[in-house]
Order: sequence, then C-alpha cells, then structure tokens
Amino acid sequence: MSFNLNNDLDKKVHFIGIGGISMSGLAQILLKRGYTVSGSDMHKSPLTEKLSALGAEVYIGHDKSNIKDVNLVIYTAAIPETNPEIIEAKRLKIPMLTRAEFLGLIMKGHKYNVAISGTHGKTTTTSMISHITLKENLDPTILVGGELDIINGNVRTGKSEYFITEACEYKASFLKFYPYIGLILNVDADHLDYYKDINEIQDTFQKFTSLIPKDGYLVANADDIRASQIASKASCNVITFGIDNGIITAKSIHFDDKGCASFDVYNSNDFLFNIKLAVPGKHNVLNALASISCALILNISNESILNGLSSFGGTHRRFEYKGIKNGVIVIDDYAHHPTEIKATLSAAKNYPHKRVFCVFQPHTYSRTLTLFDEFSNAFSDTDNLILADIYAAREKDTGVVSSDTLGDAVRKNNVKCENIHSFKEIVSYLSENLKDGDLLLTVGAGDVFKVGEMYLEN
Repeated sequence: MSFNLNNDLDKKVHFIGIGGISMSGLAQILLKRGYTVSGSDMHKSPLTEKLSALGAEVYIGHDKSNIKDVNLVIYTAAIPETNPEIIEAKRLKIPMLTRAEFLGLIMKGHKYNVAISGTHGKTTTTSMISHITLKENLDPTILVGGELDIINGNVRTGKSEYFITEACEYKASFLKFYPYIGLILNVDADHLDYYKDINEIQDTFQKFTSLIPKDGYLVANADDIRASQIASKASCNVITFGIDNGIITAKSIHFDDKGCASFDVYNSNDFLFNIKLAVPGKHNVLNALASISCALILNISNESILNGLSSFGGTHRRFEYKGIKNGVIVIDDYAHHPTEIKATLSAAKNYPHKRVFCVFQPHTYSRTLTLFDEFSNAFSDTDNLILADIYAAREKDTGVVSSDTLGDAVRKNNVKCENIHSFKEIVSYLSENLKDGDLLLTVGAGDVFKVGEMYLEN
C-alpha cells in the first residue's frame, strides 16, 4: 500500500504491540508528525506511559474493541494470527502492515538511509553512528533498539534526508528496508526457531545487500568470515573494516583500567586519527570501526567522529553501570547469545574486580535448545554463575529444555554454577556471597536487570 508521511495526516494508525522498543519508536515518529495513534500491549511499561503522555490512546490487553475508527494497523512479527485485533482488522478489511513493512515505507521518504544489521552489536553501533551524525549536525531521524541518553529515549525525529535504524534479521524483516548504506557487523547462528541453519541466515544477509543501490555502500566486517563472503558478492560499493583485516582498521590497541580501548585508525595504510572509547570491550573496537566507516562514506569530519565516539558512554542495558553497594559494582548487559555473553565476560575481565559473579537468564526456549552446546561453553570467564529460569518471551514451555539442564551441562565444564529459581532467592544468595571488590553482572534480554536493582536496594 502507499503511505505518505506528509500527505496522510488524517489517518489513524493502530499498533498491536505498541510497547515494544521498535514499535514505540515508530509510534512516536507518527505522533510527532501529527498523526492520531492508538495501540495495545499486554503490559503497562515506561514506554507505554511515555506514548500516553505524547497523546497516544494506549490499551493494556488485546481486544477487538480496541480497533476503533482505524485506517491502518501495524503489528509485530511476534503477534499471532489468532490475536483478536488481527482478526477484527481483517474482518473490517482494514489495511495491515508488519512493523518492518511500515518502517520500510518511512525509510522511502529519506535519501540517506543507514541500516545497521548483524547478529550482535546493532544497538551499540546504531547509537555510535547517531552520536557522530548529531555532532555533525546532520539532523537525522533515529530509531534505535535501546534507550539512548543523547536523544532521551529510543527515537529522534529529524527533518533531514538522513535516517538511521537497526535492521533486524529476525523473520527476514530487514528485507523490507531501503538502505543506501547497509552495515553487516557479523553473521552468526541465531533465531533458529525461524531459520533452518546458518547457511539460510547467510543467504538472507546476502539478499539484504541486494537492496542497496549500485551507488550505495555496504560496510562489512572483514574479520567475520561470513560477512566477508557476503561482501565479496555484493554489487554495490563495499567498505570493509576489522582489527586483522579490512580497509578501515585499528592498530596499537590499548585498554585502560575500565576495559575501554584507545587505538589508531587507518584507512588502508593512511593514518587517520587516534581515538579513545568510553565503552569497554574489544567488540566495541569493531563497532566503532563500523561507525567510522559509515561516517567516512557520509563525508563527516574527523572532529565529529572523534567527538561523537568519545561522548558515547553506552546505551541502557549494554554493559550499563547500575551502582555500587558494599564495594560490589553492579553492571547490567543485554547479551542473550553465546557470542555476546563471551564478549561481555571478556570485557569484564578488563574491569577492576576480584571475582565476577554472573547472573544469566536464558532468553526463549528455542534459542536455549538450538544453541545449547554453545551456551554450555560460554561462561569460562566467570568465577560464579547463577542461572535463572528461562525467560519465555513469545514462547511456551514444552519441557524439552530448562535452565536446570543447561546448568548441568555448564557444571560439566568445571564452571561453578548454581540454579536458583526466583529473583528473591538469587538476591539472597548474592547478599550472602558477594564481597568487597567483586563485580556483579546481570545478563540477558529478559527482566534479569531487576536482580541487580533488587540487590542494590536490599
């Protein structure tokens, strides 16, 4: 269907799942453009409350009666066909679009669309590019999958031709986008509840590159084998980055006592500048190189690149400092894939600590099952692992896999691991065992962050 942000202001748009990080961002973009917006979600949250304050009509719970005088319905990939609002919209023959399709339509209204894809690092890299473009005063529209302080949330509505967004591969949703610059940070096995194997995932990323026009650019991680293979087949301009390979590279990398890197940046053999990051971990060197590559394509000044990256202190839930109690530092991280967990624990090694206590909450039964062996080998860099129950998200417990079975596999790898089944009991265990100088990490994409907050308040 056709949808013009400037010409269809008389339309009322309804979002099923409006409390999601991306859906709430799209809703805010429309609200700021003058649209009438309604939406529903299963639970009240700070995001739904923010949307209500901005003028959206938000319903808690899904019901067919929520579809009132609606001209367009947007729904997420997680919404089933049995949802009563989906059924009602179909009955009334109201046009419907997925979140990805609608985001693609919005992107059509911009010339310089920057779409950041990859199995890991999308939110951080999107945030880094956002910082850089804001320092350059490009006035971009930004949609990021996390809370970013510089834009006071997860969305910014600009008036320029620049649009910066994450491009998620789940259910191939990013194939609905219109990138001028497409970034591939890495290609790893994930979302195996949808994809049959890693080869299908790689093929889908390859299709993503075909969306980039010939005069556009692909920015790809040359240190990632699959991303590099994809780049070799792309028909647009290609810029590669990496620590060991690529056109844009980092040399002379040093880490400070908080695990934050400083390094020299080179364009082929030409020295560009030295930079110091304010976020920890070797993986963030790669995220920074991806951001620098994008900035160079957009002819952004070195000064804005340096100011943007040095001012970026991270997004919420990405190695986020939560507080300190009795000499114990509490950090929260969104990592929910084995590769991400290893990167987070690696970053923690460079952070001042005596012992690392990691509280991990697995995210979805399907991911835990399909990556079971990888998860069981992901925790060698922690001194004490506490496994919470699996966060179901969109799934039901079939009894095939549990946090207990994962714990048994982890313990076989000689990692000290406890299975504790409630947050209250986890906090009690932590209070009894943590000592001055220890580092507490809460890790996962669910609500495990509450453990750290409860510990600090206890």
